[in-house]
This record gives sequence, C-alpha cells and structure tokens, in this order.
Amino acid sequence: MTITPESVKTLLNSEDFGERIRGLNQLRQIDIETAFAMVQPMITDDNTRVRYAAVSQLDTLGINDKDTSLEILRDRLFNDPEPDVQAAAADAIGGLKLVEAYEDLANIYHDTSEWLVQFSIIAALGELGDPRGFDLLKEALDSENNLLQTAAIGSMGELGDTRAIPLLAAFADNEDWQIRYRLVQALGRLGGEEAKSIITKLADDEFEQVAKEAKNNL
Repeated sequence: MTITPESVKTLLNSEDFGERIRGLNQLRQIDIETAFAMVQPMITDDNTRVRYAAVSQLDTLGINDKDTSLEILRDRLFNDPEPDVQAAAADAIGGLKLVEAYEDLANIYHDTSEWLVQFSIIAALGELGDPRGFDLLKEALDSENNLLQTAAIGSMGELGDTRAIPLLAAFADNEDWQIRYRLVQALGRLGGEEAKSIITKLADDEFEQVAKEAKNNL
C-alpha cells in the first residue's frame, strides 16, 4: 500500500490511538514540510502515547522550522502532565541543538522530582553542545542516581570540555561496570595525556567489555 499524505491524515484522524501512532510513524515516509505541519496537532493529543510519539518525531521533523519547534517543545517541557512526554521534549531539544532552551532545561532539572525527566535533560546536554551545560553536568555527577551519573559522564565527553577529566577520574574505580564503560568512551572523546592515563588503567579492567573499549580508545 502506497503511503501518501492523505492516507496518513486518515490514520491521524482515527479515534483509535493505535492508528494515530501508526500514522505518526508513517510521517517519516512523506516530505518533511508536510509531515511537520501534520505532526503539530498531535502534540496535544488526549492520549499520552500519541503525544510522546508526536514529540519524539520533532527530533527530526523539527529541523524544518526550528523557531516553531522551540515554542512547541518548551510548552511540552513545562506543561505536559506526563514525565515521558517531558523527557521526549528534552531529547528533541538536544537533538535539534536548540541552545536557546538551555535555561529551560536547567530550570526543569532543578524543579522536577521525576528522575526520567532529569535523565533526559542530562543526556541531551551533550548533544546540545552549550558550554553552560558543564556546571549542570558537574552537579549530576554528584547524584546518588547511577543512571544520572552515567548520562552525565557521556554528556561530558560529548561536550568536550577538558575541565571534566579530573572530575571523571574519580569514576575509574566505580563498582558499576557500565559507568566505567561510559567513562572510557567519554575520556576517549576528551583526549589528552591525563585521559589516556586513566584509559590505560582501565585497559586491565576485570570486566571484558570495559577492557576492550579501553584498548580501542588507546
């Protein structure tokens, strides 16, 4: 069956939320300008899963109109009642590199009690590439939540600020192998002799995946 804007529109207008989600998935197969116009009404759908799918699409469709996307994503970040949708908005802000929304991300990070939203914000900061994110990532490194720490380590590597290396060094002996694995990747991105020294140590890690990744980064 050929997918056309008309066939997608029929799915998006269905009373069955599963059909609406199917329509959103098919937006990837029509031209981006038309798809961007069609996704917007779905952003405020009554169904959480539909809103999540629609907001997630902005990660790619939003390139068509970043100003409108920024307005939409800010609204969902602050006003959507579901953490999943707020998290998707943070992801899309990072993916579209909407640095204008940095302060919004920082404010929500401090105001929310939802770890998933915090996690998505920290993970997005690496993609966002805004130097202001360094301090927020530094704060997340001190979190008691291992997932937040792992995300912060990864984003530190993406951000590329070598001030992170002494902060990351403390994680070389962390008991969680996934943190050590992400640490190697981050240090490989950051580069330099200090980073290389830590990676060399981790090349002898007891966990095979960590040791292998370390050797790949030397």
